[in-house]
Amino acid sequence: MPELVPRHHILAFYGVPDTSGNVTFYRMQYFTNLGKNKNPNKYTRKYVDEKSSRSDVTSYAETNSYTFDRYRGNAVHEDIISISDRELVGTDAVRTCFWVDIDTNKAVKRDYAVIPDSEASDANTYTHSGSLEASGEPVFGTATSSDNWLTATFTEDT
Repeated sequence: MPELVPRHHILAFYGVPDTSGNVTFYRMQYFTNLGKNKNPNKYTRKYVDEKSSRSDVTSYAETNSYTFDRYRGNAVHEDIISISDRELVGTDAVRTCFWVDIDTNKAVKRDYAVIPDSEASDANTYTHSGSLEASGEPVFGTATSSDNWLTATFTEDT
């Protein structure tokens, strides 16, 4: 029988660089939205000798919409807020993230441009929203954690 995958078993990790350039992947905690859209680009055409059209996927432009309740002391929040407040652009606003299925440890990593959108839209807590938009190819591998998935390490498939 197929097994349903609970949402909380697919965890996202965000790479926060330190001042030396080392990156630690922290779990993206306190996010109320972290939805993924593959945004496929397609090529559609109609051949004169056929009744219907044909389509092929030619590329993807993955986007992950996010919204989080702001917490002090959260390294991921602080990095995203810093990108927004400092209005960083180009490669300064690119971070590496990966998603892992904690039941199988299978993971997909890629670079994303952090695209801040809005903040303070909730009357009860200070929120931030935006998107993580693909800025590189996906890399497939596995992830492991030694601290109950608060941080994780990604290993690329060979």
